[in-house]
Amino acid sequence: MLFLGFSAGLPLLLVLGTLSFRLREAGIDRTTIGYLSWVGLAYGFKWAWAPLVDRLPLPGLTRWLGRRRSWLLLSQAAVAAGLVGMALVDPRTQLQAVVGFALLVAFASATQDIALDAFRIESADTERQAALAAAYQTGYRLAMIWSGAGVLWLAARAELPAAAVGAAGHQQAAWQLAYLVMAASMAVGLLTVLLSPEPLRRALPPPRNLAGWMREAVVEPFADFIRRYRWQAALILALIAVYRISDVVMGIMANPFYVDMGYSKDEVAAVSKAYGVAMTLLGAFVGGVLALRLGVMRVLMLGAVLSAGSNLLFAWLAGHGHDLRALVLVISADNLASGIASAAFIAYLSGLTNVSYSATQYALFSSIMLLLPKWLAGFSGQFVDHFGYGSFFITTACLGLPVLVLVALAARVRPAAPS
Repeated sequence: MLFLGFSAGLPLLLVLGTLSFRLREAGIDRTTIGYLSWVGLAYGFKWAWAPLVDRLPLPGLTRWLGRRRSWLLLSQAAVAAGLVGMALVDPRTQLQAVVGFALLVAFASATQDIALDAFRIESADTERQAALAAAYQTGYRLAMIWSGAGVLWLAARAELPAAAVGAAGHQQAAWQLAYLVMAASMAVGLLTVLLSPEPLRRALPPPRNLAGWMREAVVEPFADFIRRYRWQAALILALIAVYRISDVVMGIMANPFYVDMGYSKDEVAAVSKAYGVAMTLLGAFVGGVLALRLGVMRVLMLGAVLSAGSNLLFAWLAGHGHDLRALVLVISADNLASGIASAAFIAYLSGLTNVSYSATQYALFSSIMLLLPKWLAGFSGQFVDHFGYGSFFITTACLGLPVLVLVALAARVRPAAPS
């Protein structure tokens, strides 16, 4: 799970966070960067094809590797191919091609998430899920260091001096090398899949017809959730839909903000991408410990308060200009809050899942978590162009206020045992 978590975490920043830094450096305007963040909506719609990943065998591959590993291998190979494509095209002259390859990476990465969540849930009993989730999150965050700090560090090392190229700014060859290394890094996941055992899984009776297959694979996972929670299902889904809204909407403009404030690749790599992820890991550990001692819902509330509040620090930073010490302070608080919130949220989502429909239900929850925030984040660049960074960060903090009410209401829901 540590290595598979690395494989899952690698593509995310390369099609969202790091890509926005690359595009801004290439001179792409903030409004366009905001709209291009809708590439991430692939993660928000993965529930639509989750039933296929959950039940559909892949010719040849499934017989060789099993249902979960076959889908993992196919999706990881597609991620690597998409990253190679992103490496070879220049966003200044081939922006549409960059977007096309980014969509391939996002779609394949979302598919990998579906198969991997099911692989994790089916690989051990409930008592061991926390250990698997911790290993997964550790690998995931290490990959984010590599795809965040690592790719910026590689690009910075590969750059020619400004005098040699005539001007400072975007150098396509440097980014090409960095993204090719990221594509090669997907070998970690590919090798792990080949060397891992397929989890034991109950035999699925062959459907009598297409309607029977659709009912079992598509309708039943959602119907099961509604049966177990009834009218409270709407409250739970509303909480899932908005819990991370402050972080997600703000995050799209974070990298353009660093570029516009004059921070170098090395500074962003060291502070935001490496040190920041380390603080997120610390926050996840703290969140896990607090969840065991205080309960998941109390830590959900704490994470919601901290996530919204930390965005106000970015508004403060916007008035400081290029201030490395202030950046360290803000990144520390923001990532620590994010880690606490993420640990509690993953535990909450896992507790809602019926193991009989693990892939589809978990994909539904994690998709709903991203759908509204990712759509709203597409307008973030336009908002910054009209009102500035300070107003933008304050507004994203205010988006977190309804979350507090929903957490308080959801805390009264008593989860029913899966049928």
